Amino acid sequence: MSIYLFASLIPKPEHAAGLEKELQVMIEATRAEPGNLRYDLLREADGKPGFHLYEIYVDADAVQAHRDSPHYVAFRAKIDSWLVGPPDIKVLIGVDVAR
Repeated sequence: MSIYLFASLIPKPEHAAGLEKELQVMIEATRAEPGNLRYDLLREADGKPGFHLYEIYVDADAVQAHRDSPHYVAFRAKIDSWLVGPPDIKVLIGVDVAR
């Protein structure tokens, strides 16, 4: 069963550009993971600070593989002090999703 994630990361103002740059690096690496089906970077249309990731993985093992990947571990270590608080990560399962 596919696992859907919605992650919100709100940077401190002085780290917004750096966070966006690091997220761009994460996009390429994560989309190359065998269990990743989708990894989209979003921001709020009204200009509020923050970035949001919409992610889909083939199953829970693929989510764990992502969290254990060297690029994710390095990313989290680098950006944690750049955020106003911990990332807000929602783990979801599909009820009625388009294929």
